[in-house]
Amino acid sequence: MTKNLPLTFDRHEANASTQLIKDSLSDAKHISYWLDNEHRPEATSALDGTVEADLLVVGGGYTGLWTALQAKERDPNRDVVLIEGQRIGWAASGRNGGFCEASLVHGEANGENHLPRENALLGKLGTQNLNEFQATVERYAMDVEFTRAGVLEVATEPHQVQWVAEAAEAEGTDYLDAQQVKEVINSPDFLAGSIDRDSTALVHPAKLAWELSRVCRELGVRIYEHTHATELTEHNGQILVLTAAGQIRAQRVALATNVFPSLLKRHRARVIPVYDYALMTEPLTEEQHRSLGWKEPVGLADLNNRFHYARPTVDENGKCRILYGGYDAIYHFGGKVRSSYDTSSSTFEKLAAHFFGNFPQLTDVKFSHAWGGAIDTCSRFFSFFDLTHGGKVAYCAGFTGLGVGATRFGAKVMLDLLSGEKTELTELEMVRTKPIPFPPEPAAYVGVKLMTSQLISADRNEGKRPAFLKLMDKIGMGFDS
Repeated sequence: MTKNLPLTFDRHEANASTQLIKDSLSDAKHISYWLDNEHRPEATSALDGTVEADLLVVGGGYTGLWTALQAKERDPNRDVVLIEGQRIGWAASGRNGGFCEASLVHGEANGENHLPRENALLGKLGTQNLNEFQATVERYAMDVEFTRAGVLEVATEPHQVQWVAEAAEAEGTDYLDAQQVKEVINSPDFLAGSIDRDSTALVHPAKLAWELSRVCRELGVRIYEHTHATELTEHNGQILVLTAAGQIRAQRVALATNVFPSLLKRHRARVIPVYDYALMTEPLTEEQHRSLGWKEPVGLADLNNRFHYARPTVDENGKCRILYGGYDAIYHFGGKVRSSYDTSSSTFEKLAAHFFGNFPQLTDVKFSHAWGGAIDTCSRFFSFFDLTHGGKVAYCAGFTGLGVGATRFGAKVMLDLLSGEKTELTELEMVRTKPIPFPPEPAAYVGVKLMTSQLISADRNEGKRPAFLKLMDKIGMGFDS
């Protein structure tokens, strides 16, 4: 393959029928499939007035819910309050693909690039975290559709075959040639693959948020939804957090707002919102499912910089559907989080074209849902931490799309930081260091666009990274889709 030849997915866009694409998306709802559920719990009441707490958690996504749950497990007598600006799990926690990975650092290669001295330790801690995640699901009988069958990484270009062969050298990872891959998932695009059956689980992302909330309430956590925190100050030795209709006085505060503007303004330049998009098919017929294979509940990802992810799920009627997402990662000038960005017709059409290219036997399938949402992206692609106000306020963000499992670890770190004691986790370089902040506009927008174009160039040049990307890798200021 030469530099000038298009990628597999560029060819799919060129070859796909415009009418086929439009028809496939014509009835799609622009809401997360996971959240479009008649069993979604009713919202709790908003805070009205003044309350006090030993620990206040700001944010009702995975990070906040795991913080509240583990706080009560550590000390059942601790008075814990959690507030959420809208509804539990409504943002990234209810819109992601449901890949729960062991990695805490967005993959071994990224960890080696940023934290080579403790990358091996972080790998062990990540596996421990996923094991503890699974144990929690089982202990509280959480209905989150947890399955730990692994993920299949596939080569879609000839030069990537060597990559998956090298990945398969790792313990617990198997190499699959083209025919063996087709026996797992039938696609003419997949030239080879590697499958690791232990490091990734699949969950129903919205149910995970709802079940975490249920367990928190059963453990005694007070949860207030539609309660937006507006200001954080210190008053008479306590932390005071103001809301639209009330206030909370707390001994300790854990900030878990991720992509949304932090109450600690000094960290706002370290996180930018990058928008990711996904499609969900209508239920497959038995014949369609048989033609596709995919009998095992394994996740799927390709190896391009602009990568795709996909997974099966079983709906309320016992029918198989396929989620298909990724490729575009869009940053909007100004770095705002807006609901209008949750929909991108052009991206939905690209994803549909790529889906039908991957699975030409499914060209009669339509999509029931097409949605997007903001990812809390930082320049090192994995979480960072802070402790302020004399050790009374902890902060965690920057998961960059790999937060389903890693948020539990992030919550654990915040609780250790708030304890005031030195622990194995508080002494990690990962915890003590921070990513390079993004520059102000217009430099941030120009930089992201330049980085994206360079990643595309690398994809079209057998993965060889241009000098600009090598420089960004060296200084620790990169961008990954």
